[in-house]
Amino acid sequence: MRIMFVGDSQTIGAAGDITWRYRMWQHLEAAYDGPYEIVGPRTGLYDAAADAPVSQEYADPAFPRSARAHLAGWGEGWLHMAPVVGDAVRAARADTLLVALGLIDLGFYTDADQTAANVRRFLAEARAADPRLRAVLLPVIPNTRAQTDPPFAAECERFNELLAKTVADLSTPASPLLLASPPPGYDLTRDTYDGTHPNAHGEHLIAGAFADALHQAWAVGGPYRRRPEKVAPA
Repeated sequence: MRIMFVGDSQTIGAAGDITWRYRMWQHLEAAYDGPYEIVGPRTGLYDAAADAPVSQEYADPAFPRSARAHLAGWGEGWLHMAPVVGDAVRAARADTLLVALGLIDLGFYTDADQTAANVRRFLAEARAADPRLRAVLLPVIPNTRAQTDPPFAAECERFNELLAKTVADLSTPASPLLLASPPPGYDLTRDTYDGTHPNAHGEHLIAGAFADALHQAWAVGGPYRRRPEKVAPA
């Protein structure tokens, strides 16, 4: 199994973050006994000073460089990933995508219907690279803007409905798609550090949503269990 994480700022993380990708790697190391590799064209965290994904300052320096691979970008969404996912899948020989996208699209670039169209383009490009590709897609977790901007909140809700329909329409036995359940009880005050980006608790919830979908549908690993922290002292 060759896993590629695809996402926006919630997935790439910023310099000094742990990231839910790290939590997912911990889970796979502990719960999955089959061969796997985390793949992708990028390894960095977003560096605000450079305004680029050039940092390797993960909160746990023991996070193996080989497990840091991803296709995620600060400020990137379905709109940005659709044109590049095919080449990324092809080059990395990824066969399993874990995708958390949509918030940035709805917040800055496209409405729900346009974003859903980009989901379909993304999946078509990915499948052109590997017709047997499988993917787990996470619904959008609205940020604090949804609490004060009702039209934005409505777009997030409509997109999640369209995402569920897209998964149902396009999933096939040869190339199965899963819609992960939203992280249960996800609370912006408790689970993010700024109303958008996950803190440690939120990272576990996001990783758990993907891990539980993989386990329940495809018997990959086991149920998600929070692993002991291994972060080196500052």
